[in-house]
Amino acid sequence: MHQHEIVNPATEETVAVVPGTSPEEVDAAVRRAAAAQRHWAALAPGDRARALRRFAAAVDGHLEELALLEVREAGHPVGNARWEAGNVRDLLDYAAGGVERLLGAQIPVAGGLDVTFHEPLGVVAVIAPWNFPMPIAAWGFAPALAAGNAVLVKPAETTPLTALRLAGLALEAGLPEGLLQVLPGAGPVTGNALVEHPGVAKVVFTGSTAVGRQIMAKCAADVKRVTLELGGKNPNIVFADADLERAAAAAPGSFLDNTGQDCCARSRILVQRSVYDRFMELLEPAVLSFVTGDPADPGTQMGPLVSAAHRERVRSYVPETAPAAIRGNAPAGKGYWYPATVLEGRPEDRAAVEEVFGPVAVVIPFEDEEEAVRLANATEYGLSGSLWTRDVARALRVSRAVAAGNLSVNSHSSVRYWTPFGGFKRSGLGRELGPDALSAFTETKNVFISTEESK
Repeated sequence: MHQHEIVNPATEETVAVVPGTSPEEVDAAVRRAAAAQRHWAALAPGDRARALRRFAAAVDGHLEELALLEVREAGHPVGNARWEAGNVRDLLDYAAGGVERLLGAQIPVAGGLDVTFHEPLGVVAVIAPWNFPMPIAAWGFAPALAAGNAVLVKPAETTPLTALRLAGLALEAGLPEGLLQVLPGAGPVTGNALVEHPGVAKVVFTGSTAVGRQIMAKCAADVKRVTLELGGKNPNIVFADADLERAAAAAPGSFLDNTGQDCCARSRILVQRSVYDRFMELLEPAVLSFVTGDPADPGTQMGPLVSAAHRERVRSYVPETAPAAIRGNAPAGKGYWYPATVLEGRPEDRAAVEEVFGPVAVVIPFEDEEEAVRLANATEYGLSGSLWTRDVARALRVSRAVAAGNLSVNSHSSVRYWTPFGGFKRSGLGRELGPDALSAFTETKNVFISTEESK
């Protein structure tokens, strides 16, 4: 079976070699998971909740270890990686709290009693991406486990180390063997075997829209449940009445965080024409002061891209004939570095239409609210976005008019584990996180009990 070298994006050094998982091994893993799931689902809810809290405590005891693994395999700045490890812990705690509150309903009917139950699906496959390998895997496995399922995680080929360690911590915390398994490997081999396996009841996938379409088509063959979190081309709308200093200071983080490798990146900055020049004056020092360098340095804000091939893809979006309006610095020498780049462009430019997935933003002027909404919605995606204004009525109007699943007013925050997350249009299907996350891993069963007397 194919082995994959795990390369540190900041140094280009091999940090591990991880074997892939064959279709035969996938089949064996599904069988183990199904056996573990029957035992897990039969536990009293309080016992499942306590097991998940032990898992959360185990993660809490290894936050630094997990963060440093993320630095080495994904090139994330260590401060970001520590937040990601803490997010896994917090999500497990939150999911554990939902186990005993996964409530059915009693529905008034004539002639009897009608009740509903939330039954676990069985075995769930979570196919996690390389851009946030640790937290996004947990977005799938934490609520799925809490709802009584077993989970098989297929991490990205380039970033399997944190997922493997989390599975080890689950065992150390006392979760049943086979309940949470990590199956490294290539998407066309390991991922495909999971998606097509008849013993897998649901697939959760985070990645590109193109691959999401393929997975959805394969799941349709078995009418298999699916949740898809796909691409984004998100607007950052700045109105003339906004606090421009605050909006400009916050803008770099919105498209440079994780080196722009973020489906929520606000890579289209739409600025009202009357304040466009002033905003650009404020934006330049904010971008240039964003610290790029060694991910292991706590002061670093932006690390390298994930691979040399991805760097070339990002570079292809920046035309050589049109110099960037703002261009930061990147370290010389080894590492997949790319500088922060801001382009002044048009809505039809390739960098303004396609998901770059790198530290590149395009700034586009607009005249009025109507045009701002039109430009914001002029994309196949609808995942996230921001708008900056002091006018509460405008904030509400525009928030309702923009076709996106997650919007922030005077903020760039998209993800909170206690609120739902997901996209409109080709940004995906279904919702993750939030108070209803457990329900997405259950089937509703309705039971009617007649109370009529026998004649």
